[in-house]
Amino acid sequence: MNELSIGQQVELEYGDKATVTGIIGSGGQGKVYAVDYNGRKWALKWYDITKINDPDQFRENIKKNINDGAPSNKFLWPQYLTKVCEDGTFGYLMDLKPESFDAFTDILNTYKLKIDPLTGQAVRQPVRFTDLRAMVTAAINISNAFRQLHRVGKSYQDLNDGGFFINVDTGAVLVCDCDNIAPDGSNFGIGGKPGYMAPEIVRGIAKPDVQTDKYSLAVVLFKLLFRGDPLEGQKVVKDVCLTEAAELKHYGAEAVFVYDPENVSNRPVRGIHDNVIKFWKMYPDYIKDAFIKSFTVGLTDTNKRIIENEWQKMFIRLRSEIISCPCGRTNYACMFEMEDRLTYRCPKCGMTFATLEFSGRDNRMPLYIGSRFYQCEIDPDSEDYAAVAGMLVENKLKPGVLGIRNCSELTWNARMPDGEFHKVAPGKGCPIWQGLEIDFGKVTAKI
Repeated sequence: MNELSIGQQVELEYGDKATVTGIIGSGGQGKVYAVDYNGRKWALKWYDITKINDPDQFRENIKKNINDGAPSNKFLWPQYLTKVCEDGTFGYLMDLKPESFDAFTDILNTYKLKIDPLTGQAVRQPVRFTDLRAMVTAAINISNAFRQLHRVGKSYQDLNDGGFFINVDTGAVLVCDCDNIAPDGSNFGIGGKPGYMAPEIVRGIAKPDVQTDKYSLAVVLFKLLFRGDPLEGQKVVKDVCLTEAAELKHYGAEAVFVYDPENVSNRPVRGIHDNVIKFWKMYPDYIKDAFIKSFTVGLTDTNKRIIENEWQKMFIRLRSEIISCPCGRTNYACMFEMEDRLTYRCPKCGMTFATLEFSGRDNRMPLYIGSRFYQCEIDPDSEDYAAVAGMLVENKLKPGVLGIRNCSELTWNARMPDGEFHKVAPGKGCPIWQGLEIDFGKVTAKI
């Protein structure tokens, strides 16, 4: 029973039945259906077992994942297994993707196809991040999701652009296709998607594990930021048809990063890789250096690959360095001028931005109306990368007077212009002035 029909009932492992209400999509291992179970809508992944090397072992791994539970709420995790049919086919239920999330592949394409209910025609609908902050938050969340997965001793094994749904307004992330996730060291014949696989897998000398996940993670993050392939440059373009032998060469045995500082043979080609050329110039050196490391020494030495926590810290810093100038220019601080060691200047309009220094951090955060810092920045133990802890606002009664509003649930201690420390309760604020100092508890900040 490789395919299910609308209205068909599927029996779950421990009783009850789910009713098929529609089809969502299909992939290499089977199809995903919309089903109704106990009055609630779910997604049912139904397998074509001829595409699985060892269906019994594969199903047992899904069962174990269900019993273990998801590493966090960032995963669309298997919830209920179905019974095995007479022909050996089976599936599992998982939560449906919320409407507010878009497929990463659509984000990379910048659009998705929607069927017009009146004409029946497919219409392109733009899919773009609301702003830089949302995009960088997505990078933080992707890095954190795989840190959480690896911390429980499991690897994804087939990490690619089809494995994520992202909210383009907030940067929230949901990891999907979690059925191939297995204990590190185990593998069920999954190789991966070309362009995302680690070179050692392409060459056939290793199987997927945490180390190959780290390589694939770097590819995902590169594509998110630079909208191109880290190994596709002029050397690859010369091969008109990417045969299996060509893929082995360009993504395995002779892989070269497009911005390898020691090897210029595979630079991006204007007219083909314009996004990579454009965006590479926009990022600070510490971001570019991380990708250079990932795709040079990291190609062959698995121990030199960037770990998830390092990516996390870098993107938290990058998000704090976004400047949105009233003149309309929004970019990273490295694209603004430095008036002095503590002040940025907009190269377009000349407006200047003071900065806030946090303890335990090398970089300073530019201050502008709407700039914000997050719970994870004032509490080193927090893994809440979306909760805004503080925001720079303008006093509604006194235009031009700026202050930092406490958006957290904690009470701060701030040095006011009278030189004394005063309590700043949640929802309240403190004025911006040259001697400002704020004690958040575990972290302090000062102008």
